[in-house]
Amino acid sequence: MSTIVGRASRGMTDFQLSPTDVRLRRDLVDEGYTDRDIRRHVRSGSLTKLRYGAYVPTDLVKGLDAVGMMRARSRAVLRTAHPSSVLSHQCALAEYDVPLWGIELGLTHVTRTDGRPGRREAGVVHHRATLGKRQWLLRDGVRVVRPARAVIEVVTSNRPEVGLVVACGVLHLGLSTEAELAEAASLTRHWPFSLNTRIVLSRADRRLTNVAEARVWHFFHEQRIPRPEPQVDVFDAAGNLLGIVDFLWRRLGVFLEFDGRIKYEQHRRPGETVADYVLREKRREEQICLATGWICIRITWEDLARPLVLADRIRRALARRAQG
Repeated sequence: MSTIVGRASRGMTDFQLSPTDVRLRRDLVDEGYTDRDIRRHVRSGSLTKLRYGAYVPTDLVKGLDAVGMMRARSRAVLRTAHPSSVLSHQCALAEYDVPLWGIELGLTHVTRTDGRPGRREAGVVHHRATLGKRQWLLRDGVRVVRPARAVIEVVTSNRPEVGLVVACGVLHLGLSTEAELAEAASLTRHWPFSLNTRIVLSRADRRLTNVAEARVWHFFHEQRIPRPEPQVDVFDAAGNLLGIVDFLWRRLGVFLEFDGRIKYEQHRRPGETVADYVLREKRREEQICLATGWICIRITWEDLARPLVLADRIRRALARRAQG
């Protein structure tokens, strides 16, 4: 048998896997492959098994991260799901490139739009809902619920911090408005854990640009720390932009910066090493402090893992500035 190949290799940031790229067992058998042939291609690495009876050429999924593999499995599920099924919950949000954090990625969530009962099977959760056309759409050949509904689905099935990350992501990307989120929430007000929805929507802010900032924002609310301004442009006396600080307590002259992998990956210049980037960040911080007289608090993922300790550190810094 000839080697099974796909169209072109794709990396994590260039996901273009079509539902038609998924090869069901029956498709392969119709092409003349036996079960033994299929197993041999899986063992050799030319074919990847996505789920029972569904495969994809390995070059199409090589290098995909956990979210990318979830998207690949979603396409396999849709190949055999009821025609009324659409991707929902985090599986839908992944199709809009919304950042996900703290969410189970091993399950595929689909919703039957015809109102028929939901069920569970290996690796798949079938939800039940009567969805009109206004609540779902076709995106790159994949049926998905609209972003606002997907956010509420995640919010009502996860912790508020997890829900806040996706709500801020959808708002920041311009995929939904606050009014659209509120409308979607009103349609699901009788769902379990709807209290989470009220908490998340009251905190969601489109100015928060990534997972780290959304989690820090959640931390401020949970620890009762006075809320700063997020994403503030800072200029020198001549009006030149010195930089954008993550969070600013303007009256106290304190700004907070989050140090994490996201910044290293997104903001490094071409050819710039991590060490070069860190040095540039330190110079930027120094320029801002000299021009404004402010002080900087830097935090990391490890700090967020110890919220009580971090909260005490921030309160002490704010109190010292308040005392002059």
